[in-house]
Amino acid sequence: MTRMLEAQNGQITEEIRAAAKLENMDAEQFREKVAQGHITIVRNSKRSITPLIIGEGTSIKVNANIGTSSSQEDLSQELEKVRLCEKYGAHALMDLSTSGDLAAIRKKIMDTTSLALGTVPLYEMAFRAQEKKKSVLDLTADEMFAVIEDHCAQGVDFLTLHCGVTKQTVQRFKEVKRLGGATSRGGTIIMEWIHHNKEESPLYAQYDRLLDILAKYDVAISLGDAFRPGATSDATDRAQIEELSILGELVDRARKRGVGSFVEGPGHVPLNQIVTNIQIQKRLCRNAPFYVLGPLTTDTSLGHDHISGAIGGALAGMAGVDFLCYVTPAEHLRLPSLDDVKEGVIASKIAAQSADLAKGVPAAIERDDAMTRAKIAFDWETIYKLSVDPEKARAYRESLPPSMKAEECCSMCGEFCAVKRSNEVLK
Repeated sequence: MTRMLEAQNGQITEEIRAAAKLENMDAEQFREKVAQGHITIVRNSKRSITPLIIGEGTSIKVNANIGTSSSQEDLSQELEKVRLCEKYGAHALMDLSTSGDLAAIRKKIMDTTSLALGTVPLYEMAFRAQEKKKSVLDLTADEMFAVIEDHCAQGVDFLTLHCGVTKQTVQRFKEVKRLGGATSRGGTIIMEWIHHNKEESPLYAQYDRLLDILAKYDVAISLGDAFRPGATSDATDRAQIEELSILGELVDRARKRGVGSFVEGPGHVPLNQIVTNIQIQKRLCRNAPFYVLGPLTTDTSLGHDHISGAIGGALAGMAGVDFLCYVTPAEHLRLPSLDDVKEGVIASKIAAQSADLAKGVPAAIERDDAMTRAKIAFDWETIYKLSVDPEKARAYRESLPPSMKAEECCSMCGEFCAVKRSNEVLK
């Protein structure tokens, strides 16, 4: 029995009690939200990890993408990225590898980390087809579902699957004549498959078969948004919303089967449309957890997309987004380096903390207040510890001349330090 079915049957498991305590929620209230599908507990039944908790009333979580490509197969570097993601506070990872021994890569990642792991099985479907010297467009439904089951059986905690790509949504996509086209790798594979085979996508036509596999391993489905806007000009268009409406229907079906789900979202969205996007998703998908890439608030921030993504992520989080996928400075340019990964995680963590603070999440408020108390007391070790990047904060202060380091205050104000002077007044 899946944990959602247990919750629907009124059971408050130890996992629910622990998660509720961590999120500062009443256990019965937490169980009810899991039963409704408003909170999703993400953990494959084959893995012994602390689950990823996303959804209504919980703190915002951050995902980081890693993975090999044909131009970069160095697994040791990807594993170092895993360690960096853990160090700087990511809550989940997605392995987007498209080259090498994909099953071995996943195993090594899961052996290295206790973070929840997600994948996009379509990438391996394409890889296996290539190995067999055949086109991904000639894959059968059985071949697709075999890959999906392999990922679940290996222990993957959540799968991104583009089940909302249908004949209907592809036709709508053609009609809207977007400026930026489609930017989802997995989604475009399914689009091409439908166009080539003149058939409905197996991921949609055989959705119940998919749910049976996911339920067997208690794997959550991340309903991918193939028609997410890849340009701000395309945000909130008919292609995006039509797919979102179908994803909402698929959320309902997953809940009836007891499969945890969440919905992926944009993408590239102007600031003035972000709140509207969240409201539409929460309405059409009946308060399913929402997982967004950024969103980026401008198309011109190449080399600094992590900043654009953090701006969008903070506003989206305040409006109700539950799960942020990080964006690195290398987005749209190359595979991220170790430094890019670090900067991406930190930017998204800042966005999440900012949004949680605005929403009144107790842990976020306490962290900010603890930082303020440490600053007032010139307690530099605590300041470093509470910082989103302790090493950088320490390095900045350590770079001061010895005479300045001996002083309590920093070099910005020096002897005119407002904190030090106000402390004197308050003595």
